Amino acid sequence: MGFNDKVAIVTGAGQGIGLEICRRLAKEGARVILNDLDTKLAAEAANQITIEKGACIPVAGDSGESEIIQQMMDTAVSKFAKLDIAIANAGITLYGDFFTYMPDSFFKVMKVNLGGSFFLAQAAANQMKKQKSRGALLFTSSVTGHQAHKNLAAYGMSKAALEMLAKNLVIELSEFGINVNTIAPGATLTERTIEDPGYENTWSKITPMGRPANVSDIASAALFLVSDEARHITGQSLIIDGGWTSISPSPY
Repeated sequence: MGFNDKVAIVTGAGQGIGLEICRRLAKEGARVILNDLDTKLAAEAANQITIEKGACIPVAGDSGESEIIQQMMDTAVSKFAKLDIAIANAGITLYGDFFTYMPDSFFKVMKVNLGGSFFLAQAAANQMKKQKSRGALLFTSSVTGHQAHKNLAAYGMSKAALEMLAKNLVIELSEFGINVNTIAPGATLTERTIEDPGYENTWSKITPMGRPANVSDIASAALFLVSDEARHITGQSLIIDGGWTSISPSPY
């Protein structure tokens, strides 16, 4: 899909969906800056990709912090002289009853899910504009931005906001050849979700396609939207949920 020698930043990529996106990008010839909050996880993931697929550099830290965003940008430019793709995949989920949800939890979710995505997009777009070359931005939303889930009011709100951000940035970025889109994964088997022994069985029963997604399902959609094949697609959100949002049965 035209990733040879492209340079990409992917946040929240030490494991799960983000890691698979990095692996696939590197396999297709991209040079990747891999971010994760966990220093050890980021280093191990980047080393694994470098051995197996190609160039991958870890930048550990909170992707909601401006210093870490700048470090990722500086690494991309100093090591590879440009940036072509930025994928704001990092996000946190803090469950809680609406009536007792604490301000600390609310603002932590917003800082990472919204602030990190907004300011990564801002920094990446400024670099792409400076380069005078087209680029691609991608946000990771969620089906919870489309359908209500119990105890996820703040999280769902943050994910719905990312989809509006992508639409709004069409106005700002199109003249510079930068497209911006969003993926909205549904239930997905990752290192975190498989810790719940009933997760796969529950979601297999209520997903029309008969199973939750795997990370490859999500990564395939992500790669398409940041590829040259999707250069005329912008401001859109692609739901990847095996049909769950069409009927929306509760997992509870």
